Amino acid sequence: MKETERVLCRLEDIPEGGARGFPAAPGGFTGLFAVRKGGRVFVYVNSCPHIGLPLEPLPDRFLDHRRQAIICAAHGARFRIEDGTCITGPCIGEALEAVAARIEEGQVVVPADAGL
Repeated sequence: MKETERVLCRLEDIPEGGARGFPAAPGGFTGLFAVRKGGRVFVYVNSCPHIGLPLEPLPDRFLDHRRQAIICAAHGARFRIEDGTCITGPCIGEALEAVAARIEEGQVVVPADAGL
């Protein structure tokens, strides 16, 4: 791992087909969340492009009831898991801010400045 990166969590900490939220990095104010689907991990800044609020109403509740889309609790916008694009709701066509993530030795690694 490089100095410009940080470990978000262990891959096993995110259940397959599930999501998990993470607090802001030291010095930051916006947290991140990760979704694990099909053996891949997708990481986004936890901020809706419509009004900037965090997406989840309760910790780690980022997905719709079928676990097929990311959902914003504030106004019901739905986002594709694979690219964060809004597919229904007031911000249709806009997208969540994606964070480059990779798996190294069983850990999810993101840039150190993600969410700053």
